[in-house]
Amino acid sequence: MSLRDRINAGLKEAMKAREAERTSTLRLISAAIRDRDIAARGDGTAAEGIPDSDILALLGKMVRQRQESAKIYEEGGRLELAAKELSEITIIEDYLPRQLTAAETEEAIAGVIAETGATGIRDMGKVMAALKEKYTGSMDFSTVGAAVKARLM
Repeated sequence: MSLRDRINAGLKEAMKAREAERTSTLRLISAAIRDRDIAARGDGTAAEGIPDSDILALLGKMVRQRQESAKIYEEGGRLELAAKELSEITIIEDYLPRQLTAAETEEAIAGVIAETGATGIRDMGKVMAALKEKYTGSMDFSTVGAAVKARLM
């Protein structure tokens, strides 16, 4: 079952169970996917919709946005809004693969560097592309970039 199908099935189940928060979060996800589908059709890149790898990237971005919002709400004393953002994160993460630990991330970086034969900072793009191809949704690429750069210097 594709990720898109899992999200749609989860939305139907949440609607039947009358879970308002889960339903609204899954509707947000579906709307974001539809927006990406429309943009991809306009580019002529995806006639039947974006692939699961793009959906995983989109979900990862949604999690990061909510983490930032929750942090800002907590700093501003708006704990009820922060709690809402954090509960949305848990719902979104149900559809993401397990995140790699720091040790597993380092091991993956070392493996990809060895596979690609990267020797210097000029090869960083090649390494990052290979990591994104293999580990989309399993790593936070905003922090991985710094680790790859440190390894290649």
